[in-house]
Amino acid sequence: MSDALDAIDWPPAWPRTLDAEFGPPLPGDYRARPEDFVVEEVLDFAPEGEGEHLWLRVEKRDLTTAMAVRELARLCEVSPRAVGYSGMKDRVAVTRQWLSVQLPGRPAPAGLDAALTQRGIRVLEAARHPRKLKRGVHRANRFRLRVTGEAAGDERLAARWHCLVEAGVANYFGPQRFGPDGRNLQRARALLSRGWRKRDDRDGMLLSAARSHLFNELLAARVAEGSWNRLLPGEVAVLDGTASQFRVEAPDAELADRVARLDLHPSGVLWGTGGSVAEGEARGREARLAERYPGLCAGLERAGVRLARRPLRLRLAEPRLERGEGELWLAFALPRGAFATAVLRELIAHPTLQAGTHHERN
Repeated sequence: MSDALDAIDWPPAWPRTLDAEFGPPLPGDYRARPEDFVVEEVLDFAPEGEGEHLWLRVEKRDLTTAMAVRELARLCEVSPRAVGYSGMKDRVAVTRQWLSVQLPGRPAPAGLDAALTQRGIRVLEAARHPRKLKRGVHRANRFRLRVTGEAAGDERLAARWHCLVEAGVANYFGPQRFGPDGRNLQRARALLSRGWRKRDDRDGMLLSAARSHLFNELLAARVAEGSWNRLLPGEVAVLDGTASQFRVEAPDAELADRVARLDLHPSGVLWGTGGSVAEGEARGREARLAERYPGLCAGLERAGVRLARRPLRLRLAEPRLERGEGELWLAFALPRGAFATAVLRELIAHPTLQAGTHHERN
């Protein structure tokens, strides 16, 4: 079964939502240095104060989460499997998040804080807890991003930003999900074609790349036709900020009003086994996706990953825009699993965010 992957430039020119009204954004730069991209992970709970796991809230600079995990494990003389974290964070950034390390019956090594600081990891808080920090338990991420370049001085950028705040953001997976030049996706196709095995994809990174690409393709089609922010017959609606979802048999005025207020969002499929509950028009779009990418879809089903759903749209929480001399700062919060690059790609043109874009003034 052949998929429509070979003809894709990277990153793909998935359509933006604001270009029809404002034209394409002007060129801009972001993340020129780690201090330009600040991320803070938000948990809904705190460690209890006792237990065999030492929890550390850290601030790290120019380090991935995996790099910090390895350093903490090495300094504590434990396996990296004894270190827990909730979310993966990018390298070129200043990031604040919790890590945990299992130290049953013994204190932290002497000088641990100082040793971590020497490696670019500053300990902000420390407390004990009975359990390891698990993946995906954080509620949200707060971002503070610096934008420079031609786009920072564009008068239309503020209007674009206001539209995102009022109408929401297309919930694309960011390019970092697919690896440099999309190589994770090509690796995923090769692995799924011969049969996925955990030993070949221990962290499920390639499965995630395949599912994320299929979702982005579905979302891109909805953006292109203008239906990404409204409910279709048979749509599965997702309640904002929760995992609650329900199928909409026939959209009515009340539901349309809730969508306009960003209380409800249409959703797209994260491919896997179990069967979609979408019907009608929404189910037809999923069927066309399977026709276009039969190898990825069948491979994911054979791998046994469970079908799930993801909102097609994001609400920007705590939004702020601050202008400076030749720069601007954006601040906002996004739910777990959402990408700040999905916001940036609507505001600036940058090679890492969009392919095949022509930048013109209107």
